[in-house]
Amino acid sequence: MALAAVKHRVRRIQFGTFEADLGTGELRRCGIRIRLQRQPFRLLAVLVEHPGELVARETLHSELWGADTTVDFDHSLSIAVNKLRDALGDSAENPQFVETLARRGYRFIAPVTIIDPQAVTGAVMEPTAVPLSPRGTFWPWLAAGLAVVCLILSALLLLR
Repeated sequence: MALAAVKHRVRRIQFGTFEADLGTGELRRCGIRIRLQRQPFRLLAVLVEHPGELVARETLHSELWGADTTVDFDHSLSIAVNKLRDALGDSAENPQFVETLARRGYRFIAPVTIIDPQAVTGAVMEPTAVPLSPRGTFWPWLAAGLAVVCLILSALLLLR
C-alpha cells in the first residue's frame, strides 16, 4: 500500500535506525528522541509519503507553507533541508536519506516501513518477523564488551 494513499492514517514509519511519528511530530533514532523543528519535520513527512519519488519544489512550497504564505521560499527550503539532514546525519554530497535533484526538488531514497499497519488497513495483520531494534540489542553487546574488558584486565594483572 502506497504511503501517499494513506498519509492521513499512517502514524509511525521507520527508515534506517530512525522512527518518525507523523501524528506527534517526533523523530527518534534507536529509541532516542531527536529534536527537530516543525518545518524540517513537515518536510520529512512529505518526503516519506513519496519514498523513491521526486517531490517537486512547488509541491514542497504548497505543503510546507501554503499558497497564501509569503516567505523567501528558496532560502527557507534550504534551511529546512539542512536542518533535516543534520538531524539524520545525512549529507548532500553522499546522501543516505534525502537526495537533491538540482532545481527540481528532493527525493527520499531510504526504504520506508509502516510500523503500525493495523492503523492503516483497519484489519488484523498476520504476525511477521520483526528484527530487533538497535535499542533492544544494545545491552547484550554492552555486557559482552564489559566482560571482554574484564578478562583482558585480569590477564594483564596475572601476567605482571
